[in-house]
Amino acid sequence: MRGFLQATFSGSASASALRERYGARYRWLLLLSVLAGTIASLIPSTSVNVAIPAMSAYFELGQARAQWITSGFMVASTIAMLTTPWLLTRFGYRATYVGAILLLMGGAIVGGFAAHFPLVLASRVAEGLAAGIIQPIPAVIILHAFQPHEQGRAGGLFGMGVVLAPAIAPALGGVLTDLLGWRSTFFMVVPVTLAALWLGFKFVPHSSPGGSAVGENSAGLDWIGLTLGAGGTLCLLNGMTQLHNEPRGPAFMLIALALLLLAGFVVWQKRMLARGRRPLMDLRLFRCRPFVMGCIVSAVYGTAMFGSTYLLPLFMQMGIGLSASYAGNLLLPAGLVLALTFPVVGRLADRQPTHWLVGIGLGLLALSFVLMILVGSSTALWLLAAFIIVGRIGLGFILPSLNLGAMRPLDKSLIAQGAGTISFIRMLGGAAGVSLIGIVLQWRQAVHAADAALDAKAGQLMAFHECFALLTALCLVALAAATQLREQPVPKAE
Repeated sequence: MRGFLQATFSGSASASALRERYGARYRWLLLLSVLAGTIASLIPSTSVNVAIPAMSAYFELGQARAQWITSGFMVASTIAMLTTPWLLTRFGYRATYVGAILLLMGGAIVGGFAAHFPLVLASRVAEGLAAGIIQPIPAVIILHAFQPHEQGRAGGLFGMGVVLAPAIAPALGGVLTDLLGWRSTFFMVVPVTLAALWLGFKFVPHSSPGGSAVGENSAGLDWIGLTLGAGGTLCLLNGMTQLHNEPRGPAFMLIALALLLLAGFVVWQKRMLARGRRPLMDLRLFRCRPFVMGCIVSAVYGTAMFGSTYLLPLFMQMGIGLSASYAGNLLLPAGLVLALTFPVVGRLADRQPTHWLVGIGLGLLALSFVLMILVGSSTALWLLAAFIIVGRIGLGFILPSLNLGAMRPLDKSLIAQGAGTISFIRMLGGAAGVSLIGIVLQWRQAVHAADAALDAKAGQLMAFHECFALLTALCLVALAAATQLREQPVPKAE
């Protein structure tokens, strides 16, 4: 066993040694390895959701407790993204990646065998922590392992696999739940984690980003910053969830506390930099204008992607009266088109300015939301499916181009920090976006229900249309930021 561990984590598995062993194809083998892990980390984020009613019945959960099956994963994932740069510097690619995969697999197994709900919740938090650590890693590898003229193609191919996973996982999870029960949705990730472990041991290098030795220039984890950032994130997401309920005083108190903690996080990060210590989030990233604009776009992207994923099925069922099966069938073609869009846009990103591609994507996404405002109960289903596809093509234009446009101008020493930060902001935007859309929908439904001049069905439809109008406005704000995603020189990290 000792010899196995030494062979697995020894310096002989450096990036240069692996490149020499596998030749020019090594970078693609490395991409395949981290793709397997990222797919594994995405499966629990969607597959378990379809089993929530079954778990609620088994554990006799109310809606508030059942919601934490999803929220616990998202909060843990969001917070963990802040730790990825430090983990990569301190332990290297392989130890960080393999450790996170083992945590993911352990969480899945514990959740599948759990006899009590707190243990299920703990397993979901463990899965979320692992997913948050894994998901920023591919962007770091693509920008380090691939030449600039290959990075778009690599990101596009990677994105195609990443999108297919959450598109297929809910359907498979639903079938497994019906046939084998809710526990099977936890176990379905185990075969993928085993494949990711094998690929990780074989192709992921032991070294840290940039080829530096493991532990070189590393310091202790910024626990104060992590506590402030985690506390602020948890209070913000909890506060937005509580806004659904009366009275709203506790929700506003949580949001105020979140803003205070996040302000404290920024102040502490500045102090860490001033002392010459390595902060959890290097604020020198925000000296780079394209990166700042990329973060704005990323937050809106997360809001639009997760918010529309939440809103569209509700709109089709509650707004225009379709069945759940019809709603699922109408969303499937859009998911497949999105997966096919990624490699095409990836190739374009190697040749065209990234801010053009991001702008096109945001324009298509905004157009899709505008078209949804025109949809009513008499709209042909093929036309509704076409409107959804327009938006998913827009999403496919945004993500591969956004990461490159925001992070290419960064100094190489800041790429790992940039990947963790922009992933954190995108996930935070997504988690907040679901709550925001839910709050606005509930508010507008109540307003229209109180209007005696409107019948219930018309009021319901108007509430959904107003939510789509809000998403349109957010896309237009992001479009203005996307015009600034032009590469420019940035000062080197000190």
